[in-house]
Amino acid sequence: MTTEVWDLDARVRLLEEGYREMRNIEGIRRVKYKYWRCLDTKAFDELADCFTQDAVADYGPRIKLQGRAAILDFLRQTMARFTCVHHGHNPEIDITSEDTARGTWALYNYMIDNRANRGFRIGGFYYDEYAKEDGQWRIRSTREVNLFRETWDRESRQEPERAP
Repeated sequence: MTTEVWDLDARVRLLEEGYREMRNIEGIRRVKYKYWRCLDTKAFDELADCFTQDAVADYGPRIKLQGRAAILDFLRQTMARFTCVHHGHNPEIDITSEDTARGTWALYNYMIDNRANRGFRIGGFYYDEYAKEDGQWRIRSTREVNLFRETWDRESRQEPERAP
């Protein structure tokens, strides 16, 4: 009888651990989705909540930012002229401790530079680290690596043919 109870206790502990891990993974997914939604809708005040105070962002060879305020200032200034739709998918998320994790996300981003009337398609990956603060997951570091970037002049683009 004792062995059966022990087995049941062990099973319950395993289920609880699995449940906690899935809740943590979902919390990380939600903060990354929120990051992209806030970028696309220009909800920069809400975007601030996605980052730790000491967050680091690496958006390419010449764009490395330290601290939440610096990241938000950069995004406010640069993203204002763009209409964007970020698509992040196929996350690989690893919980590394009770309050840290890392994740890799595939990225497809369609952007329009409204000032220059140019379009961009970008494909690549995000490599992130996360920290749990006050029960909420936040981005501690993010690095965007582009595999391709297509640009075109929107003025010269013909309208697509419409199906009959």
